[in-house]
Amino acid sequence: MRIATWNINGVKARHGLLLKWLEEAAPDIVCLQEIKSVDEAFPRMEVEALGYNVETFGQKSWNGVALLSKHRFDEVHRGLPGDDGDEQARLIEGVVSVEGGVVRVCCIYLPNGNPVGTDKFTYKLGWMDRLHVFVEERLKLEEPFILLGDFNIIPSNLDATFPEKWVGDAAFRPESATRWRALLNLGLTDAQRAISDEPALTFFDFRTFGWERKDGIRIDHLLLSPQAADRLEDVIVHTETRGWEKPSDHVPVEGVFAF
Repeated sequence: MRIATWNINGVKARHGLLLKWLEEAAPDIVCLQEIKSVDEAFPRMEVEALGYNVETFGQKSWNGVALLSKHRFDEVHRGLPGDDGDEQARLIEGVVSVEGGVVRVCCIYLPNGNPVGTDKFTYKLGWMDRLHVFVEERLKLEEPFILLGDFNIIPSNLDATFPEKWVGDAAFRPESATRWRALLNLGLTDAQRAISDEPALTFFDFRTFGWERKDGIRIDHLLLSPQAADRLEDVIVHTETRGWEKPSDHVPVEGVFAF
């Protein structure tokens, strides 16, 4: 089974790009972030025509996440528990049945948090604290659980072409790093680092011509429960999509599993 994450950076602007990649790569499950679309405006029919079941948690103009799956969903959950006043669409989770059991896939768009020193950074840290509690509960189920998406976290110097540029950014702050490590310490495995110690960049900033300058960071991740990590075979970073016409600033990252 192939399970991918992609910050699409606006499904209306990239919907042709999305369809092209789905046709060419044909992953089994895709988690999209920043669809920037209400549920009704998502190109559901075109995606369904390619053989996918579609579930969305949309929001007008901002945020928004979606799950596309060639397997029917047994369960779908929307929103991160712990704050009834949080209206931002940043988490959608689906459960599918496979031979031998189920696979639980949770797509997140973790807050950016910039500028540091504002409510945006406070919100990021609070969201990560709530995510920690959520993951603790999911791991108690002892089933294959894949937490993936745009984490807006640069885990280490290895994950940036020029790490010195990111000192002080919310993605690279010690407070963010501490919470990232705490997630891993719950028993999650960083899929990319389980496969390779080489850089694997997933985001290239438009504003600084990051793609042209080969200047990127790794902020799109797959974190795996022990039951999912045991089935991991490979991780593929689809950097080719960043060179397509009118691309997203992120590229898809795909985990290959023996489910």
